[in-house]
Amino acid sequence: MTSLPVAIVGAGPVGLAAAARLLERGLTPLVLEAGDSVGANLLDYGHVRLFSPWRYNVDPAMAAQLEPTGWRAPPAEDLPFAGEVVDRVLRPYAALPQVAAALKLHTRVLGISREGFDKVKTSGRDKAPFLMHAEQDGRPVVFRARAVIDASGTWNSPNPLGASGLPAFGEEQLKHRIFYGIPDVLGRDVERYAGKRTLVVGAGHSAANTLLALAELARSMPATRLVWAVRSMVLDRVFGGGDADALPARGQLGNSLKMLRDHGGLEFVGGLRIMSLREEGGTITVEGLDGKGDVRVLAGIDQIVCATGQRPNLPMVSELRLRLDTMLESTEALAPLIDPNVHSCGTVRPHGHRELSHPEPGFYTLGVKSYGRAPTFLMATGFEQARSVVAAIAGDMAAADRVELDLPETGVCGVPAEEALDGASCCGPATSCAPAVAQGAKVRVACCG
Repeated sequence: MTSLPVAIVGAGPVGLAAAARLLERGLTPLVLEAGDSVGANLLDYGHVRLFSPWRYNVDPAMAAQLEPTGWRAPPAEDLPFAGEVVDRVLRPYAALPQVAAALKLHTRVLGISREGFDKVKTSGRDKAPFLMHAEQDGRPVVFRARAVIDASGTWNSPNPLGASGLPAFGEEQLKHRIFYGIPDVLGRDVERYAGKRTLVVGAGHSAANTLLALAELARSMPATRLVWAVRSMVLDRVFGGGDADALPARGQLGNSLKMLRDHGGLEFVGGLRIMSLREEGGTITVEGLDGKGDVRVLAGIDQIVCATGQRPNLPMVSELRLRLDTMLESTEALAPLIDPNVHSCGTVRPHGHRELSHPEPGFYTLGVKSYGRAPTFLMATGFEQARSVVAAIAGDMAAADRVELDLPETGVCGVPAEEALDGASCCGPATSCAPAVAQGAKVRVACCG
């Protein structure tokens, strides 16, 4: 087992941070990336300027290994585009000889198990290496590893338009007119949206970026029209903390979106739960229910942008013994800290290998995938996760348990009004945690401390 590498699924910022920590400790990484470049998911929205400055987007171990080559970190307080993170950090790091030797691009992991053991078998399981079936350049390949770090993210598993978590009726048939993610409205995709009526569905930062780009397009091409639909009737968390946000660019994003809505720059539909789509006369008709349960119809839609979030790809790890939260599909121990029903501050209590491990010895979920369906994640969180997990794999439990994480708060802290219980807040008073919020048989406590 000790002669085998530690496999990392995904060559994004967190996956490569894990590789850096392994190399730092003299361990051999094996990095498997489905795309044709490191940071493939970031490149998918490379045109988007991040609201977190460079100091949150460069892993210290990667930087330390790059510096002897003459590489210099970008200005700490500048705001990078997503594509710049790839070009200025991830690609230079991947070009280091020790990293290039460990990296396998065009390699999609299809399934992970234990060699000779299905999910049911126990005796001797922890002594068996991990077995990974993959497809590399269209050919089946097999890898063996002593431990596995799943940092594959969730970007390629978008949530559907349907409000019930299932695709809306007609969604599959009309998928050629639906963009899942953040289109490049002012660049690559401009012809798709110029002069069209576009419906944007979602209440997060992806939706905000798309709406603001469409508004800019509309200023130069007035026939361009925007419709924004969200499922909630309460928009406090959607617009964010504004000037109270510890990341000014994140606060400004919410302020700009609120101003666009308030000044009539778009048609706003609150409380819409989409049920079905159909094509009529060359345009799309969207049908759903409003906040009162009445039928609401949006006709004459040319294009739809689905920005309803992502979910983890679980079939890949279905033969492993995982402990996932039944609601978020995050690692179970993280769920009380990130539950979006009660937690909106943007901070997460320090966590590391113990919260990221599973009953399957040697398997860890890192990065945004560790959060499952929860929407708020910063790269800095993943970098600290990687440091702790690799320390645990190396047997340095003192370092693994010494976890520090200081994240900037959003400036929004509270239970949505429609869900509030006796005034409970996710952060509670400034000096104490909030009361527990009971949900069925579980009790979830979220705190910003």
